[in-house]
Amino acid sequence: MRNIIVLLVSLYFLSVCISQKKIATNRKIVRVIEEARTYIGTPYKWGGNDNRGIDCSGLLVRSFESIGLQIPRTTSQQIEIGKSVSLKKSKKGDLVFFAFGKSKRKVTHVGILSELKNSSDINFIHASSSRGVVETQLIKDYYLKRIRKVKRVF
Repeated sequence: MRNIIVLLVSLYFLSVCISQKKIATNRKIVRVIEEARTYIGTPYKWGGNDNRGIDCSGLLVRSFESIGLQIPRTTSQQIEIGKSVSLKKSKKGDLVFFAFGKSKRKVTHVGILSELKNSSDINFIHASSSRGVVETQLIKDYYLKRIRKVKRVF
């Protein structure tokens, strides 16, 4: 009987710890997305990383800094971090990588998933070279055709 009580108490504390970790992770994701949103309207600047001008990878660097996490500076380095997930299994806070330009394989752009209401209503925040930092609907042919990878950092 004593062993059963010890087991139940242990399981309870383990579940509380797991729940607390999940809550902390969710708070971090929300904070990173909130920080990315503060840059909406900021003009695009290649190599930029502040509110005077910022590029896509710089936007992510600054957003993750808000939770004390340093990530690599370039898109080609950022794609190496985290765990690959399918778009169908993606969540808020996942990074989405694109190939634009002549090479259909070379990743040249990155954004962060900000809203996932359902599989056909997904938004992401990114620094567009033509419009600056924007929150855009991902489920458009223009973006869908160019997605190369989705990565989970958290």
